[in-house]
Amino acid sequence: VGSYYHNGMYGLPQDDTKALELWHRAAEFGNVTAYFKIGCNYVNGQGVDRDMKKAEHYYELAAMGGDIDSRLLLGALEQNAGNIDRAIKHYMIGVRGGDNGSLIQIEHLSLDGRATKDDYTKALRSYQEYLNEVKSRQRDEAAAANDEYKYID
Repeated sequence: VGSYYHNGMYGLPQDDTKALELWHRAAEFGNVTAYFKIGCNYVNGQGVDRDMKKAEHYYELAAMGGDIDSRLLLGALEQNAGNIDRAIKHYMIGVRGGDNGSLIQIEHLSLDGRATKDDYTKALRSYQEYLNEVKSRQRDEAAAANDEYKYID
């Protein structure tokens, strides 16, 4: 519901303060995505003053809870601060969780010489392992059925 307030959806007014309140409550109940969204609001100064330290804090809480999107952003924060080794560690965790954006970041770091070819190779292998893990006959059949359903009038 916090996202509905944040975006002003389903007849609710756009209200970042209410969204933040609801995301904090959701986070207290274990919703790690809520921590990620709170962090985004601190980055963008939506409903709160822009504060990169607080954003990083909430991204870290989300990452510790398993939120993959936060790994990409933590990696970017570390990369921007010049902490390439730490950035690569965040990106690698993201890659193992299936985040293509993290894989792309490692690729870019490799291309400009700030990550090794071995780092990029490991990232590619990890991403392929993730893809193999999530692939199954049942998922393929469900995806095919979903594609067929899209074209029914």
